[in-house]
Amino acid sequence: MTINRRTLLQGTAAFAASAAFGGMLGNSRAFAQGAMPDFKPEEGATLRLLRWVPFVSGEEEAWNANTKAFTEATGVEVQIDQESWEDVRPKAAVAANVGSGPDMVMSWFDDPFQYPDKLVDVTDVATALGEQSGGWYEGLEGYAKQGDKFIAVPLTAIGNAICYRDSHMKAAGFDEFPQDTAGFLELCKAMQAKGTPAGFPHGKAVGDGNNYAHWLLWSHGGMTVDESGKPAIDSPETRAAIEYAKQLYATFIPGTESWLDINNNRAFLAGQISLTANGVSLYYAAKKDPAMAEIAEDMRTTNMPIGPVGKSVELHQTSTINVFKHTKYPEAAKAYIAFMYQPDQMNAWIQGASAYCCQPLKAFADNPIWTSDPIHEPYSKASASLRPNGFAGPLGPSSAGVMADYVVVDMFAEAVTGQRTADEAIANAERRIARYYR
Repeated sequence: MTINRRTLLQGTAAFAASAAFGGMLGNSRAFAQGAMPDFKPEEGATLRLLRWVPFVSGEEEAWNANTKAFTEATGVEVQIDQESWEDVRPKAAVAANVGSGPDMVMSWFDDPFQYPDKLVDVTDVATALGEQSGGWYEGLEGYAKQGDKFIAVPLTAIGNAICYRDSHMKAAGFDEFPQDTAGFLELCKAMQAKGTPAGFPHGKAVGDGNNYAHWLLWSHGGMTVDESGKPAIDSPETRAAIEYAKQLYATFIPGTESWLDINNNRAFLAGQISLTANGVSLYYAAKKDPAMAEIAEDMRTTNMPIGPVGKSVELHQTSTINVFKHTKYPEAAKAYIAFMYQPDQMNAWIQGASAYCCQPLKAFADNPIWTSDPIHEPYSKASASLRPNGFAGPLGPSSAGVMADYVVVDMFAEAVTGQRTADEAIANAERRIARYYR
């Protein structure tokens, strides 16, 4: 994988800096179907991109290689700043509100809806990319559009799946992984009894905490708001989800109420837990370390169990690229985005990410990375299967506020730790939700 990825990246950079990019900024014929507008970087343009810290080194290598090729072809330097997953959101919000800082940001979920008037309209480049590459996945597109206007460009769904130790599951008396929530609870009880417990974040983890909490809620039929945006968290389904969460929490390793996105990774790789939910980065962290060869060989992945609602309902981490209005170089930013989404660059990035980042455009669904390792399979449909966090209401400033405020995460954390009763936790969540959905 490493040799092939580096070979691919080297070839991509060389190709992109010459023929692939040839005439892009002055000749739309360089693009498939001739659909791309002519984006000409401003005189002396430079760009600064704020992105989340990568969890898979190959993803960063591929993105940086493509960025270097863009600079070689255009002369536009692109500075890439990294922040932790938890810090991207507040850093981006500050930049938007003060009108200075990075030109672009890789944002989370529906964060663009918190400051849509601070973002460049990217409908031209986003529409052209969609027409060029088979269309955007509906769920991802919803995170980038306000009405008929793109306020961001969909980037990826970072798939979330159950990661577990196969031998530990079998030692607990299970030949196959349970497909429903009832069986999953019994597995977690049995694994705890064997000294190989599970662990899921109940802390303010942008990715894993939100993914787990929303799965708990949705799998039992709960929702934050109804189709009209009216708070709907106070329901029998939410109470059932909390009761189930309390039983699961009782089987976990101590301390999960304070976990952030990195903590379950560390606990799994340290052998403290044998079951969690994570991106494919967990597998590659084990695979690249010879001391963890046994863990890597023993790892398996599967999708989250199906609850009483009767179907798979998963959140998945979503990211978009936003361009701030305070940038001096909006045309250069659009040219950069257009370049990074061309087939050679996008396929190289998906390949380099080793199944960590699911494609935003349907034309890239046949990337060979998805069939190169059985571990990748549960992550391959993340973009197609994700449910937006605002369910069942529309995405917008209200849903963005509820997500950014960790309302669903906090509700479960309060209830499972005994900080509040189930009724108190629901009432507190309802109050917070109503504050955003006025």
